[in-house]
Amino acid sequence: MAYKKPESVLVVLYDDRQRVLILQRQDDPQFWQSVTGALEEGELPVDAAYREVREETGVLLSPDTLPLTDCQTTNTYEIRPRWRHRYPPGTTHNTEHVFCACIDSAHPLTLTEHLRAEWVTKSEAIARLWSPSNRDAVAQFVPGE
Repeated sequence: MAYKKPESVLVVLYDDRQRVLILQRQDDPQFWQSVTGALEEGELPVDAAYREVREETGVLLSPDTLPLTDCQTTNTYEIRPRWRHRYPPGTTHNTEHVFCACIDSAHPLTLTEHLRAEWVTKSEAIARLWSPSNRDAVAQFVPGE
């Protein structure tokens, strides 16, 4: 098994009514999150962000038609102990690059890595998201409330 790179993206998706898309993880149904994923070897964070949105939701964003916003925020956080085996031995922390995009919530989603997706208010997203950095990104970068 190839190890994951301890560098990832977080992509907060919201709609024109400031509702936030949250995703329920398959491997931990109590864990709700935004789109996330590790960078692949040689991949830039922005390219990983576009790829992860496409892979996890089926939504095809593009710099020309549906662009992502680079929030110019990078977080470092401790990797959950139960997931550390996915990373090179001794890796305890991950670096996360934050992006966001306003998309049409009527666009059909194709989930590949999650049990469910829900569009919720900004305050409900903040209450339900597991990761502190994900909650902070929603609070800071989703307009309203």
